[in-house]
Amino acid sequence: MSHSYEHVVQFVTLMMEAKVFYNKSIETLLPTIKVAKPHIMTAVPRFYNNLFAKMQINLKNQSQFKQNLFNSAISLGTKKLHQQKLSLKEKILDFLLDKLVRKKVKNNFGGRLEAFVSGGGPLDSRVGEALNALGLKTLQGYGLTETSPVVSCNPLHKVKVETVGPIFPGVEVKLAEDGEILVKGENLMLGYWNNQEATNKTIINGWLHTGDIGEFDKEGYLKITDRKKDIIVSLGGDNIAPSKLENLLTLSSDIEQACVFGEQKNYIAALIILSSDSKATKEQIDLYIEKMNADLTQPEKIKRYHIIDEPFTIENNLMTPTMKVRRHEVEKKYSEVINGMF
Repeated sequence: MSHSYEHVVQFVTLMMEAKVFYNKSIETLLPTIKVAKPHIMTAVPRFYNNLFAKMQINLKNQSQFKQNLFNSAISLGTKKLHQQKLSLKEKILDFLLDKLVRKKVKNNFGGRLEAFVSGGGPLDSRVGEALNALGLKTLQGYGLTETSPVVSCNPLHKVKVETVGPIFPGVEVKLAEDGEILVKGENLMLGYWNNQEATNKTIINGWLHTGDIGEFDKEGYLKITDRKKDIIVSLGGDNIAPSKLENLLTLSSDIEQACVFGEQKNYIAALIILSSDSKATKEQIDLYIEKMNADLTQPEKIKRYHIIDEPFTIENNLMTPTMKVRRHEVEKKYSEVINGMF
């Protein structure tokens, strides 16, 4: 409710004379959905990560046959999402999976869902792929409070989960030499309240300097690679995106939150908070990180981690009101633990 993203969604919804339903937590989601039967749902990426993790937990309690059907729906749906051709056998199976899996999944969300919309932070591409493959259209967008708050979003007709979509009409975007995303348009703020100095540092010659690093693909879809100020530069000079590693860690149903470090160090280390219902042993966490590391470059691999008990929250000042981890505050509070990992 602190997000300008949520405020704008709410105002647009009211302008369309539609109903707005608010959900308290992931635990009360399905009961709320049965009442609301939404056409559109909007949330931050953490919600979709948690949602997919809950799906994975529920899947473990199903028969092997149902697990195979679910995984096949994701596999074939992902191929279609990336516009890869299906064989005749795959087309027939995919048609059956529409009836046996995707229809049931959609019914669990009220049966009328047109799209999930994700914003306010980076959505892990594997979560986006899986949800889209299951028939839950998941559209990642991008913007800042300073841009009122949207710059781009994936369209319904062509979703590219690794991007934040094409630029909205009336908005101009260009990339600085270092890849920083610069924005110009009627959507820009007039300035920071009673802070002309900060305004002048952020808006230069009419261009808002977002602090985000990005790139365009051949079709003009924007891809965010990281926050300029959050990029970790290792001792060897490698640029490492912490959000990528933190998203990968929290894809585990056992890991609720994570924060990685490694500025001017020889390797990456992580602070991890386990999910409240996790019964994972150290060996199981080790195995998950080992599998995760197998797909990462050498500088990105997580070599050490430490499990802490206290979650990052707004109340303990380790998280912003818009649900972003305050990395510097975490680093300050757990400096001894972090230093001990190096």
